[in-house]
Amino acid sequence: MNSQREKLEEAGNYQTNYMWEEYELTLHAAMELRDEAFSDLTDLKKQIAGIKDDIRKLGDVNVNAIEDYKEISERYGFLKGQHDDLIEAEKTLVGIIEELDTGMRKQFMEKFAEIQREFDKVFKELFGGGKGTLELVEDEDILECGIRIIAQPPGKKLQNMMQMSGGEKSLTAISLLFAIQNLKPSPFCLLDEIEAALDDSNVSRFAKYLHKLTKSTQFIVITHRRGTMAAADRLYGITMQEKGVSTLVSVNLIDDDLSN
Repeated sequence: MNSQREKLEEAGNYQTNYMWEEYELTLHAAMELRDEAFSDLTDLKKQIAGIKDDIRKLGDVNVNAIEDYKEISERYGFLKGQHDDLIEAEKTLVGIIEELDTGMRKQFMEKFAEIQREFDKVFKELFGGGKGTLELVEDEDILECGIRIIAQPPGKKLQNMMQMSGGEKSLTAISLLFAIQNLKPSPFCLLDEIEAALDDSNVSRFAKYLHKLTKSTQFIVITHRRGTMAAADRLYGITMQEKGVSTLVSVNLIDDDLSN
């Protein structure tokens, strides 16, 4: 009798130790978890075996998973913040680009209208009459479209600039240059024989108008035309009195006028 009791106690202790070692459960805790619905021992063993098999299929347990998750989570949060900042910056840049685009279109159309009016005025003064017109090429983006120059010298029909003579083309281009210069004077301007194709009467008009612009702009003009030289304040030339030796010659026409 005592032997049987000892065997039962030994078996009970074994089961108690097994539950603790295997599941970290005490007998009292296991009794609280007991569910009367699970009464079939054979079925329970099958379920346990199945669960253990599923656990084995999961592979080795990563004991550093919590720390790894914390590190990756922090990294993800940092990158997510950068991503959100980039998306927000993109939206801001797109808004700025649209605002600049709208502003450029508005400013371009306003300034183009001013240049149109000024070009016609300068054209009439340099040609002694006629009409000069600037047009945008139709059906194109105004920031990328071409500009058509239409000119009508005195006594001639309205025509495209490309159909004009060389002298007329030069004087039309000069009219456009001076129109822009009138609206936005630059402090310094270099002109290289832009009046070379003009006849003497047009050279005189060119030189006279150029002299008007010297109130706000300093011009350096490279020229061989007598009319342009006569309108200049100072003349500089290069002469070679001896072979291979260049000499600078200068004439101050302002001082000459004052002395006379």
